[in-house]
Amino acid sequence: MRQLRPDLWETRADAPFPGLTTHAYLWTGGAAGNVLFYSLLTDADFEALDDLAGLGGLAHQYLSHRDEAGPMLATIARRFGPRLHAPAAEIADIAEHARVDVPLTARHTDDNGIEVIPTPGHSPGSTSYLVPGADGARYLFTGDTVILGDDGRWFAGYIPPMSQAEPLAASLRLLATLTPDMVISSAFAGEAGAHELGDRSWADCVGEALAGLEARAG
Repeated sequence: MRQLRPDLWETRADAPFPGLTTHAYLWTGGAAGNVLFYSLLTDADFEALDDLAGLGGLAHQYLSHRDEAGPMLATIARRFGPRLHAPAAEIADIAEHARVDVPLTARHTDDNGIEVIPTPGHSPGSTSYLVPGADGARYLFTGDTVILGDDGRWFAGYIPPMSQAEPLAASLRLLATLTPDMVISSAFAGEAGAHELGDRSWADCVGEALAGLEARAG
């Protein structure tokens, strides 16, 4: 695993099928134990389970949407027994692989200090998470709602007919009101899924994605 911040670790890239590359992320700053965002999707990185164990295991796992669910959820559940947090709107698909302990329906800040932000559009239950990181940094996990492309431009995760343009646009406008320091998507293009914003305005990044969505969706 690769350490990104004092309290944030990234698994090796996982490619469950051609054209899709993902990471999972371990946050060690949770008030109630270690948290895994997203999931390992194939058994190509079984070593990551030992790495997670070496870093203290897992108390919680958060999925942003149903595409992160797969057989490895059951493997993680057997190894660590984390409480699984996932969108209630997609619980039927996710529960095929593991029991959802905490169905998510509304915006709130939970006992781990994580702000749960429903951001439907990419999929009906897509959910983002704003996390209070080390040294005052804020990590925004966006799932597939907004992604940095390999051309350096931000784009919305609009995949019709699964995705819906109007809810996705509303979710982007909501995300634009936040002030993250690092943005972490689930699937990603290019070489990385985690991006330090530096001096660039997050509102401008989301505006770029929104303009692209409006152009594509008409």
